[in-house]
Amino acid sequence: MRKGGAIRAVVVGVCGVLTMSLAACGSSDHRRASAARGRADRASWKKTDMTRIPGIGDRLWQRVPADSRQVVAVYGADRNSPDSTVALFTKHGSTWKQERSWAAHNGRKGWTTDHHEGDQRSPVGVFTLSDAGGVLDDPGAELPYTESASFQAPRTWSKSYWHDFDYVIAIDYNRVRGTPPDDPTRPLGQSKGGDIWLHMDHGSGTSACVSVSESAMRYLLRTLDPKQHPVVVMGDRAELNA
Repeated sequence: MRKGGAIRAVVVGVCGVLTMSLAACGSSDHRRASAARGRADRASWKKTDMTRIPGIGDRLWQRVPADSRQVVAVYGADRNSPDSTVALFTKHGSTWKQERSWAAHNGRKGWTTDHHEGDQRSPVGVFTLSDAGGVLDDPGAELPYTESASFQAPRTWSKSYWHDFDYVIAIDYNRVRGTPPDDPTRPLGQSKGGDIWLHMDHGSGTSACVSVSESAMRYLLRTLDPKQHPVVVMGDRAELNA
């Protein structure tokens, strides 16, 4: 059960649009290139004391709250690519340390700075991480967790998508913080999309969410701590560096 919240009976729109296209996105060449780039980055980062998260330019870095001590960075391979790398950084004193990183996917058409419902692009930006949930039992999440069958992906979807929402972490884009991830309220209006989540990966691009492996989701759920004011900084590499 959600800590201090009520279970919702239905999911209203999931990861941008419920009637998402199930066509696979992203070539193996893209994934290999993204993985190789990620390995090179991680090797470089481990050699230095970081006073800020690598690969994040001034424009987005200025939007990271001063009290945030946990950052999930999503490095998109390219503006039009569904492939990305997710890394978790924690702040120790005045320096940042990379804790883990994983291969990931984002919107099947890539990234956008002006997300709209159904564009199949993930929104670029800095967003808080406040609420979590899923079909499965709470794995020991620090964030408030809503366990409910209402997160279940429709069985009309391809079988490879059925477990996408076993675990989810809401990305606070066009949503009300402090509510279950499937709360339908969209303060910016329906046309600006919503239900942007971190969730489990099915091997290709998403409607607009960011997806990682089950083990990565379990780690993030157990590690992201409201007391550390976690945020996600996400986008393609060019936008991140701007």
